[in-house]
Amino acid sequence: MAVAITVFTRDLRVHDNPVLSAAVAGADQVIPLFVLDQHMLDSGFVSPNRAAFLAESLANLDRRLHRLGAGLVVRRGTVADVVADLVAEHGVGDVHVAADVTGYAQRREEALRSRLSDSGAALHVHDAVTTVVPPGAVTPSGGGDHFAVFTPYLRHWTCAERRSVLPPPARVATPRVSGDPMPRADDLGPGPRAPSLPPGGETAAREGMTAWGGASVRHYGRLQDDLAADGTSRLSPYLHFGCLSPTELVASVGRGSDGAEAFVRQVAWRDFHHQVLAARPACSQADYRSRGDRWRTSDEDFDCWRRGRTGYPVVDAGMRQLEQEGWMHNRARLIVASFLTKTLYVDWRWGARHFMDMLVDGDIANNQMNWQWVAGTGTDTRPQRVLNPLAQALRYDPTGEYVRQYVPELADVPGAAVHRPWTLPAEQRKQLDYPEPMVDLDEGRDRFLRARGKR
Repeated sequence: MAVAITVFTRDLRVHDNPVLSAAVAGADQVIPLFVLDQHMLDSGFVSPNRAAFLAESLANLDRRLHRLGAGLVVRRGTVADVVADLVAEHGVGDVHVAADVTGYAQRREEALRSRLSDSGAALHVHDAVTTVVPPGAVTPSGGGDHFAVFTPYLRHWTCAERRSVLPPPARVATPRVSGDPMPRADDLGPGPRAPSLPPGGETAAREGMTAWGGASVRHYGRLQDDLAADGTSRLSPYLHFGCLSPTELVASVGRGSDGAEAFVRQVAWRDFHHQVLAARPACSQADYRSRGDRWRTSDEDFDCWRRGRTGYPVVDAGMRQLEQEGWMHNRARLIVASFLTKTLYVDWRWGARHFMDMLVDGDIANNQMNWQWVAGTGTDTRPQRVLNPLAQALRYDPTGEYVRQYVPELADVPGAAVHRPWTLPAEQRKQLDYPEPMVDLDEGRDRFLRARGKR
């Protein structure tokens, strides 16, 4: 009787999962496996917010597999060791896993391949599981292993061949396998969590996709940057953990409206960052394009930014949304990142680390490469641009509704005046318990441009 292993990584779903589908098609019995890699747990990579989401996602995957006749096997250890043990215990002939782009994922694949080389089991690594278009599937016609500019990448990405959306297996037969108990959040990443986290798992992901695929996506092009409207899908955590297939998501929204086109473009940005990191894995910590920066190392300034006490309400609103929800509106992410790296001239790695500590959707490729894009050390073709937070606030939160939602000290300041609390009468300012601006915007901009040799 042929036995295969499906190693779940960032593909915690049964719908449109090429890894699971291939294992079921090629074997009589399948062992659905998730490995709690102790090295990753000990490194702190699984932050408390993501730990809660991951624990819920694993429990949901287990329930969905049980409906198909199986159940999720959880074991602790390294992926290579756990898989090798199961191969020996059950005479496994094939091991299936999704390809991924991080340095950790590539080392995991190398270790698996090495351990299985003398075992008689074949390793199958599946593309187009965590992205729509696999990294490396499209490359510049003039040579090179990846696109460094998004617009030409998008043209090729749009025309690239894509696999079909796969239904869930009708049934998953599995041998009797011992495993560890299903982990709880505190087992994975103990510590305080944001009070308003989204629910984890494929069930919530599919409900969100269904709700998004109607009128919401049609208005996305108009509302995607409107901070108060919150007209985004909020599906990024489900894409990060693979509770939702990006291929199925793109197919579900279609291409029939301006909103759908704008949304699919954002999914393409996600694939773009994955292909950059796949080609340059060191860029998770090193500048993609060095600008010779001598970043400031002000713990005090960083702490004001982290706590949302900069004196610039739109910046502070974004940081407090992050603290409350483990998530932040994409426009706010751009604003707060520009403020840290260019107005305060603090190293992008500090901000990227804080985001990874807090974000439920904290994804190495998208987080690190977006931070580099904003900092001007990445793929941005205008690396010296500085986003003025006041101008951004007046454009994308003109009535101040977003700020008042997340900065309660300013809840009674009406209209656009909430963006300039320093202009209020002195007596009123004292009653607000809100800080004065920590830096003059023009001075911060000039300091950054001088540092970059542009002044």
